[in-house]
Amino acid sequence: MKILIVDDEFIIRTGLCTVIDWEGLGMTLLPPAESAEEALERLADEQPDIVLTDIRMPGMDGIELAKEIKARRPDTEIVILTGYDDFGYARQALREGVTDYLLKTSGPEEIMMAAMKAKQNLLAKWETMKQEAAQGAALRNQGLEELLSAGGKRLAGSGTSADPARKWLEQAGVAKAGPDGALLPMRVLLVGASGWDDDRFAGIMLGAAESKLLELLPCVALRKSDRIIVVSQACEGWSHTSRLAGAVARVREALKCDIFAAAGEPVTAWAELARSYAEAESAYAYRLLLGDNGLVEAKDVLARRGGRTVCSAKEENELSALLMNSDATQLRNWTNGIVNEQLSDPQATPATLQAYLQSIVIAAHRWLDRTRDSGAEASASAPVIPFHVGIRLADELFKLLLSVLNAFHDRVSAGRYAYIHRAIAYIQHHLDRHLTLQQVAGFVHINPNHFSEMFKKETGQSFTEYVTRERMLRAANILKTTRMKISEVAGEAGYEDIKYFSQQFKKVMGCTPSEYRQM
Repeated sequence: MKILIVDDEFIIRTGLCTVIDWEGLGMTLLPPAESAEEALERLADEQPDIVLTDIRMPGMDGIELAKEIKARRPDTEIVILTGYDDFGYARQALREGVTDYLLKTSGPEEIMMAAMKAKQNLLAKWETMKQEAAQGAALRNQGLEELLSAGGKRLAGSGTSADPARKWLEQAGVAKAGPDGALLPMRVLLVGASGWDDDRFAGIMLGAAESKLLELLPCVALRKSDRIIVVSQACEGWSHTSRLAGAVARVREALKCDIFAAAGEPVTAWAELARSYAEAESAYAYRLLLGDNGLVEAKDVLARRGGRTVCSAKEENELSALLMNSDATQLRNWTNGIVNEQLSDPQATPATLQAYLQSIVIAAHRWLDRTRDSGAEASASAPVIPFHVGIRLADELFKLLLSVLNAFHDRVSAGRYAYIHRAIAYIQHHLDRHLTLQQVAGFVHINPNHFSEMFKKETGQSFTEYVTRERMLRAANILKTTRMKISEVAGEAGYEDIKYFSQQFKKVMGCTPSEYRQM
């Protein structure tokens, strides 16, 4: 807090500066001024919070100085110090907003008390202003959230809780009326920032991005959770998109971080802001598909029809083979490949991508269950793949698949008849081919007769019964998830004779393949 002493008498100026410990009172003493005119010249640059001034000086007196200071800096506290016990002067000084009136004969204690009273007045004003600013910001933010919510149409008129937000947009130059009186276009953007390694600085990074956007665009901004809600003035056509993209790029360059922005369509009415916000929200969900940098407009992604939602039988077979082999590197490469393929699909949406990746997780756990002993307890339901901003989908999918791979190999490496588990996994991977008991026994290096006996003991089924049932289950899954011809399904289940395949299918499943598909 800064204090300025104004007096034309050198002795008084010097005495007031030296007799009182201003620093001890929590004040910074500015160089004293010899006249009211000098004090006014320095007012803008030095911005004193308290002015202690003589009342009678050559030229402009203390009353005129107080009046001029109040006109320029209304919150400045002024204490008048005079050698004249003149109550007329005192009344006039108080009318000009002077804090206190002291005689020059007053002791240091009285002057200190007057200065501290002025300081307390200022602190109280600042606290009130701080509270009012916080309350005003809260009202604006609340009004903006309500204006952007589904109830925005209800709040479109005046005299509602959204009024502070509307005034905020108007004062910021975002909401303007055109020649015909209608609002000029506005649009909502959602902006996310990432890329600083330390999560502790995430809030600072987002705040810095918000400040930079306010510098670059005619907009208002509201931070919410891990993103910034921006309402920006919008001109029509490509030029505005170019301006938004340029602003996003400049923020990224300035902060050395990743910036992703999703823009709703421009609107020209208060009631339509909620629609622009909803479009921006939907487009922001594409951040997982499009990456953490750049600008995406709602019209560019919301017309997508959607990609695949279920993995194919071929992919499921590939996955089974990878899980059966204890090679995490191969599994990682396969996972990266299928995720990248889906991300590059121009029709993929967040919902279809999530469904597709979840189908792979389910397929892995279904395979794990099939490789268990017939009497063994099934595994818990497949975990849900995480699907939110800040994750790398390929990494998350790989972790879930790796846990299945490890669970299988931990199981088959333990127990007296671990080779039965390896044999079951081998059977599952070769259901579409010719399979014999001798072939599978050779794979696990066990005598065929002994293998046949142990297989039935462990699974509760003979080798032939088990293979037939698993082939029918595979066929049923293909019938349920694809439109493949019955002859093609038979081939995938290891049968060349369609009639024989249909007979076996009905024997196991209780109906023909065609009937099963219709069901």
